[in-house]
Amino acid sequence: MQHLIDRFIKYITIDTQSDPENPAFPSSDNQWNLANLLVEELKKIGLEDVTIDNQCYVMATLPSNLEYEVPTIGFIAHIDTSPDFSGKNVNPQIHYNYDGKDIVLNKEENIVLSPSYFEDLLLYKGQTLITTDGSTLLGADDKAGIAEIVTAMEYLIKHPEIKHGKIRIAFTPDEEVGKGAHQFDVEKFGAQWAYTMDGSEVGELEYENFNAASGKVIVKGKNVHPGYAKNKMINSMLIANEFITALPADEIPQKTEGYEGFYHLNSMQGEVEQTQLQYIIRDHDMKLFEKRKQLFIETANNINSKYNQQVIEVEVKDQYYNMRKMVEPVIHIVNIAEQAMKNLGIKPKIKAIRGGTDGSQLSYKGLPCPNIFAGGHNFHGRYEYVPVESMQKATEVIIQIVQLTAQNYK
Repeated sequence: MQHLIDRFIKYITIDTQSDPENPAFPSSDNQWNLANLLVEELKKIGLEDVTIDNQCYVMATLPSNLEYEVPTIGFIAHIDTSPDFSGKNVNPQIHYNYDGKDIVLNKEENIVLSPSYFEDLLLYKGQTLITTDGSTLLGADDKAGIAEIVTAMEYLIKHPEIKHGKIRIAFTPDEEVGKGAHQFDVEKFGAQWAYTMDGSEVGELEYENFNAASGKVIVKGKNVHPGYAKNKMINSMLIANEFITALPADEIPQKTEGYEGFYHLNSMQGEVEQTQLQYIIRDHDMKLFEKRKQLFIETANNINSKYNQQVIEVEVKDQYYNMRKMVEPVIHIVNIAEQAMKNLGIKPKIKAIRGGTDGSQLSYKGLPCPNIFAGGHNFHGRYEYVPVESMQKATEVIIQIVQLTAQNYK
């Protein structure tokens, strides 16, 4: 356990926050710091073909120790952390034998991680939790996944009696800004299928995700001295509010669950002259997804018609699609992961991701890629935490998957 804790903390104390406004790849130079560290660590533990390319993708190989051929499989996690909350100067707090009560993250600012609000905490009473100090996110998304993959590979190297085929691992940049798989070289990776270690609660196994688009709204106003503004001023902030309220009020993240899609306003900047809104648009069903995008555009058109001029411009861009279409034809790769969990006494929780992973794009690039739990909770904010025991179980699932693959193809 301590080895896994030390490795995880080493990773999360390196700032790798990605930047959605930067078109460069990767979007932040600090991602190279963790990528380069991983290259040296992978070499040190004994992996082969360790590479890092000029776009910050790290790949490595654990050769087969079998006398017969089995499919090459892969495990993938992402280096960057979310731009939604600071990832700089992460100061992790370790709570051994969690007692099920409130955890004070920051006494001065009264920031408390409480099971009265985050009920999942009670699942981990008696376990070791790693939290933030309330000033940053933690980075378990997805540095827990990185730590689990590296630890599993190290264990397999130290235990050659565990039989496995060729294993490829990869760590990707910019997943959090939707670009993690854009430059991923599937042919170079050379696996028949892979698993992203990027889920949350123990047992999660996912091969469905949202269809996703971004929506950018620019509202143009006219600023005039407020004392003389009658019939002259156009307040872009008020028109932006019209746009916001014209979208379905109940189709937002905090009022939806399961397969229900949403519109999520995740950024707003404005003054009288101009206001900009940033949305994400999500739905699992492709037909409903297309309708959502069309309504988004029609809402802007209706407001333009009301004002008899072009006061709103919208730009909608697809980001990724539901991987189910690409994974179902090879559902045996999900079955292997499900059996691995059962063999370890873990109850599989097969459900749709209310989000996306690199695996969604990779599946459409020819690398079917379901998602497995990495153990963290409350991603992208100050209340993020991860139970160390969950990370241990994720590591064990990786090891069990490679064993089952070797056995199933003997």
